[in-house]
Amino acid sequence: MASHDGEQRALPAQGWTARVEQWWQRAWGSAGHERHTLLLIGKSTLAATGSWVISYNLLNAQSPAFAPFSAIVIMQVTVYQSLLQSLRYVGAVVTGVAVQAALGFLVGPELLTFALVALVALIIGRWPALGSQGSQVATAAFFAFSTYISATTGIDKITQLGQIILLVLIGCVVGVIVNVALVPPMRFRSAEYGIRTLAHALYDLVSDMYPALREGELDEERSSQWRRRAARTGGLITQARSGLRTAQESVYYNPRARFRRHQRRATFEGYGAVLEALERTLYQVASLTRSLDQWKEEERHNDRPFLGSYADFLEAIAAITQVLGTLDEDTLREQARQLCQLSDEAQQRCHQVTEQAEEDGLPVADPARPYGVLVVESTRLMEEFQHTCDVLQRHVDDGDE
Repeated sequence: MASHDGEQRALPAQGWTARVEQWWQRAWGSAGHERHTLLLIGKSTLAATGSWVISYNLLNAQSPAFAPFSAIVIMQVTVYQSLLQSLRYVGAVVTGVAVQAALGFLVGPELLTFALVALVALIIGRWPALGSQGSQVATAAFFAFSTYISATTGIDKITQLGQIILLVLIGCVVGVIVNVALVPPMRFRSAEYGIRTLAHALYDLVSDMYPALREGELDEERSSQWRRRAARTGGLITQARSGLRTAQESVYYNPRARFRRHQRRATFEGYGAVLEALERTLYQVASLTRSLDQWKEEERHNDRPFLGSYADFLEAIAAITQVLGTLDEDTLREQARQLCQLSDEAQQRCHQVTEQAEEDGLPVADPARPYGVLVVESTRLMEEFQHTCDVLQRHVDDGDE
């Protein structure tokens, strides 16, 4: 019995060990999230250590921890963000120390002074220009107050407050230097990842829809599920936008962007246009699912030819999204050509939807019936995918110039 319990306890440990081993394999095997995390930890450690050596060993500062703390705070995923956060962080710290110095020398080291310092620092910390570093105004002011009341003379007070600012500057400078000099992060792939995520979500949804439409299996439960899935894509859109923004920022002030290979990949206008097109496409698919969900059951069985034609169109759309789900800068030329061919096929299927609706005499002008919305959405979807194809083709052509 004890042996059996021991085996049960060993299983979770083995599973944990396997996950750790897989994480390290991904970190060493590909330039993904794991490797970026490992590099960020390593560079943060180096920056913190260097800042500590300067502040403690060289300057013999009374509060040397300010320097390594500052180095870690401004170590961001891109060089641009490191510089931006450094400026904001230094501004927040200087403001907090200045508030403490002004009120401290005017009022004195009293409890009332601390309350006033906290009030003013918290108000200033809400200034939008400081961004996420706004909270550091109050943090710096509190540390400055502690340093202020422990000093014995006026000169000592000024010296200690000035030293806080100096240590923060040292930490920020060391952090930026390490981030720029040691494998400065290039996140151009983040734009591709965002597009792939949206394309996969769209492909999965459309791939579930067209077989059911073709077989006439359009029940209320299934159409409601499609509608809910389409409504949950808002978070994916936000993530994709963030990925594109990170990719664009990664080339700012980055020495690696000087190389021609990265200059070619740093042109994100094409990906931005594709992302916008996919966003609009997801909204249109959501409208399409709402129309299907509101379709009366008796009409679903009487419109098999139209549903079959629409299924053919959605199948062609699924083929396009499948290619977008594997978008890769290294093979973009072949993918752009393939997308244009698939768009031509989808365009023919789109025309067949309209022709089928006219042939069956469906009331497309009746706003209370779903036919008109479905025909319109098929046209809009086709326009967006054709636009996507054209944008990628131009992106490839511009890269060859």
